Amino acid sequence: MKTANKNLTTLEDFKEKNFGKRGTKERDELEAGYDNFKIGALIHDTRLELGMTQEELAEKVGTSKSYISKIENNLKEARISTLQKIVELGFGGKLELSIKI
Repeated sequence: MKTANKNLTTLEDFKEKNFGKRGTKERDELEAGYDNFKIGALIHDTRLELGMTQEELAEKVGTSKSYISKIENNLKEARISTLQKIVELGFGGKLELSIKI
């Protein structure tokens, strides 16, 4: 039977220790940055799964390869309208949003 490593910490504990509790400025900035990172990663992964280049996606969406690259690399935040174009025009899918309280 394995014993627990007392030096390990959970991700939640790590974030609290280094960025504060939820609702603090530093923690909110961390969480917002992570959400933007996830969006870029999802676009990147979906584009590759569909066998598309950034240039091909940009052409379908009506934007530039550079802009797609910036979104995928978390250098630029995309508007919801842009995400909708990427998902619907670029990928042929449907963007769904939800609010959790």
